[in-house]
Amino acid sequence: MLGLHFLDWLAIAAYFALTTFLGLRAARAVKDAGDYFMGGRRFGKAYMVAHALGTGTSTEQPVTVAGATYQLGLAGIWYQWLYLFATPFYWLLAPIYRRLRYVTMGDFFERRYGSAMGAAYTGLGLFNFIVSIAMMLKGTALTIDAISGGAMPFTATVFALTAVFVLYSYAGGLTAAITNDLLQGVLIIGLSILLLPFAIEAAGGWGAVQNGIPDQMWSLIAPEEVTLFFISMVIVNALVGVVVEPHHMAVCGAAKNELSSRMGWTYGNFIKRFLTLAWAVTGILAALLFPGLENREQAFGTLVTNLLPAGLIGVMIACMAAAVISTCDAFMVGAGALYTRNLHIKYLRPNARDAEQMLVGRVSSLIVVALGVALALTLPSLISGLKLLWTSAAAFGIAFWGAILWKRANRYGMAASLVVTIALIFATGKWGLGWSLPEQILLYLPVGFATLIVVSLLTPPEPAESTRQFYALLATPVGREERLRTQGVEVVESGDIDAQDLSGSVSRGIDQGLIAVAANSLGERFSFARYRVDLLGFLAAWVLVSVVLGLGLLVAWLGRG
Repeated sequence: MLGLHFLDWLAIAAYFALTTFLGLRAARAVKDAGDYFMGGRRFGKAYMVAHALGTGTSTEQPVTVAGATYQLGLAGIWYQWLYLFATPFYWLLAPIYRRLRYVTMGDFFERRYGSAMGAAYTGLGLFNFIVSIAMMLKGTALTIDAISGGAMPFTATVFALTAVFVLYSYAGGLTAAITNDLLQGVLIIGLSILLLPFAIEAAGGWGAVQNGIPDQMWSLIAPEEVTLFFISMVIVNALVGVVVEPHHMAVCGAAKNELSSRMGWTYGNFIKRFLTLAWAVTGILAALLFPGLENREQAFGTLVTNLLPAGLIGVMIACMAAAVISTCDAFMVGAGALYTRNLHIKYLRPNARDAEQMLVGRVSSLIVVALGVALALTLPSLISGLKLLWTSAAAFGIAFWGAILWKRANRYGMAASLVVTIALIFATGKWGLGWSLPEQILLYLPVGFATLIVVSLLTPPEPAESTRQFYALLATPVGREERLRTQGVEVVESGDIDAQDLSGSVSRGIDQGLIAVAANSLGERFSFARYRVDLLGFLAAWVLVSVVLGLGLLVAWLGRG
């Protein structure tokens, strides 16, 4: 039966039926564009944690990490752990997205830097969605191809996976995507740990693993590719660029309050950091059990094929499908929102009603998915796709940090920074001088920031009214929208706010300041009470970073015996 047992097909069919049912049932709650694009901003902590995990995790990630550790050892983990040290900042940044009440990152750049810069970001955001969807579909389809021994061809698998997430995402938008993420999150955890006991047993136990794998394979720093210089630079680049990934406005903004937003983005990603360690160990075990694979990205699928019994192979395929579907559904909706709000409404139909917005969002999202499928069939490798996204995001990340931290940052500085940064990326990359990625980062980030500052100081500031409105939103907690109305500040999409659940607590925490934007009000006296939630949550997140990193060092120590 196409290389799989009847029990495997039963598990796959059960998953596809359940996820489609849940998605289509959730679609009944979609009443307007706010429900379709932002889930009505109604979701609490559990859903937001699952949404951040599901949207931020897809099958190409364990495939890439396992492939890298297969060849390079434990150091390959940094292809996903590059965001480990950025994760505490998610606690500080999440309420910024929620307070702005925007629908897309295109709204952010348009409101802060003007229409032209909003359109420029929209182009990058749509490009990011296309490449990301392509990478996810490619990684999943390659693995399933390996699992079935070629009986389930790569191309057919790409189209099958696409059909599933398109069906319910087209109907239910982000509401359906988030509702499904509790199921998808459980399966993502299964995807991450299911292989480990079988691989250790096949190796003859942990003692045999220690004896069979060279000590250097357990190092968190590799002598090539993932060197200390590479790790340092991609960590810095990640912190600069992660803030402008186009799906993050929804990942944080769909929460019903600021605490749910913080908990979701921060701890959904911490779960992923722990799971990444399992992916890395899986790749090392594959190197012991199946050395000499032609393509290192086949390591994960080779283990599934050779180690899992009938029935569990189907469960693993369902888990892989869950990982890609949980991300592609949100990206599909996000792409539709980006095109609709920042191109269609802005330039074609300013007075478009809800029904038209949802129709345009659905059609444009289908086009983005189609382009992603086409790219998936031609993308040379997953690593090449990752590096493309890292560099393009950092160029806009410079402008994001300038927008939040410095009122004087303006559109001219942003435009100049974009041009200079992108020019440096092309001039020093494989199209020019052929520098390595960390060498490029070491040049384009400081030059990009310097360009933003110098050009902004030499040119006129942004209009005072638009700047006032932007920072008024940041200063006004969710649930205090009446303050914005009295100040004449436009609220794009506030959502349905429960007066008894404004910020996770009725009695405290509602009027907390945001330390990430405190640089713009240095004249105010610092108060721990004002920034209590920021500071305590940030500290707790760094403790958890230490735990994750310590666990990685423990695994390395246990591996060496």
